[in-house]
Amino acid sequence: QVQLVESGGGLVQPGGSLRLSCAASGIFISSYHMGWERQAPGKQRELVARISIDGFIEYTGSVKGRFTISRDNAMNTIYLQMNSLKPEDTAVYYCSARSSVGGRDYWGQGTQVIVSS
Repeated sequence: QVQLVESGGGLVQPGGSLRLSCAASGIFISSYHMGWERQAPGKQRELVARISIDGFIEYTGSVKGRFTISRDNAMNTIYLQMNSLKPEDTAVYYCSARSSVGGRDYWGQGTQVIVSS
């Protein structure tokens, strides 16, 4: 059974930082393109950041320079370091694992991030 379990969300003041983690079981993340997506209330889910199997990284424009995605294949875990958080970063953040060979993709259950004073 494949599981992606996110952690690290919470309430933070504007300008603060959080580090999200996504621990995978049932798959080896080294074989997947990994990413973080988010969905704010009343909005569509959007891609925040992704890191390919070979380490190529992309960010959505609104988080460039503030967020950093990384992967630790040995720990089977990915991370999202979020700095200089803004109220508009408030959302449920989901970890994703996308197959590189046309197989099944997976998502976690999400972790809530609230940026508010």
